[in-house]
Amino acid sequence: MNKKSIRFFNDREVRAVWDDDHNKWWFSATDIVRAINDEDDYVKAGNYWRWLKKKFNSEGVQLVSVTHDFKFQAPDGKLRAADALDAECVQTLAKHYPNNRAHAFLEWFTYSDTTIDGQSQKKAYTLFESGLMETLKPGTVKALQQIHAYLFGGLYDFAGKIRTKTISKGNTLFCLAEHLHNYLQTVEQMPENTFEEIIDKYVEMNAAHPFMEGNGRSTRIWLDLILKKRLELCVDWSKVGKKEYLNAMIESQTDSTYIKQLLEQALTDKINDRETFMKGIDYSYYYEQED
Repeated sequence: MNKKSIRFFNDREVRAVWDDDHNKWWFSATDIVRAINDEDDYVKAGNYWRWLKKKFNSEGVQLVSVTHDFKFQAPDGKLRAADALDAECVQTLAKHYPNNRAHAFLEWFTYSDTTIDGQSQKKAYTLFESGLMETLKPGTVKALQQIHAYLFGGLYDFAGKIRTKTISKGNTLFCLAEHLHNYLQTVEQMPENTFEEIIDKYVEMNAAHPFMEGNGRSTRIWLDLILKKRLELCVDWSKVGKKEYLNAMIESQTDSTYIKQLLEQALTDKINDRETFMKGIDYSYYYEQED
């Protein structure tokens, strides 16, 4: 199975497939057009892409790296061969786009992998084959620290370390630093035998926010670890919308009903499926992108 990735530009999916033979990613051409044009309709985006190819050909712009070797899921759910571009070709396309809407896309595409989040996301992909997850004790603070250290080691000097400063986000104040140690011990001792208990524990760990940065990305993996070990289930995060998830987590500070409903409908038994894990990482990091 080819490695697959989903990146997001202005809340539009840009899907990619890894080519082992040539050691590079291939990106869906239609997705790129949808992202640049902020287009809802796949058919219109596909038609625009075909028009672009003809326009570039008539102008002598060479899109040399276009392939039909990979399949992407169509709106009807079926896998179909579609035009895909390598990174060099994507940049050529953006630089010769007929309007200036491609400038922001090109900047995002060129620099997204060099950011701390981009580098951390690459590290997160390797978790699946690392064997680390099989060694962790689910539901423990130590397990969460080890996940955080893996994701952000070499990127933050506080990777895997419990914070000693009080932090907040928006109007949300997380657990005061002076109470954090005791709070984490309490959360660790919470039961995790049922779905409801596991989500309650997840909500409390989110309220603790034990690290200076990277809490959400680490804790979602921690949650799936508990679900896999206790219920032989995990969350298919690609079925959980960004706005719905963020709103549910805010609401969970007083009522966890919404987040439980949202995650329950996204449960899957594909706990050993590589693609489900990779999509989970893509969406998890997408939730953290600023609008």
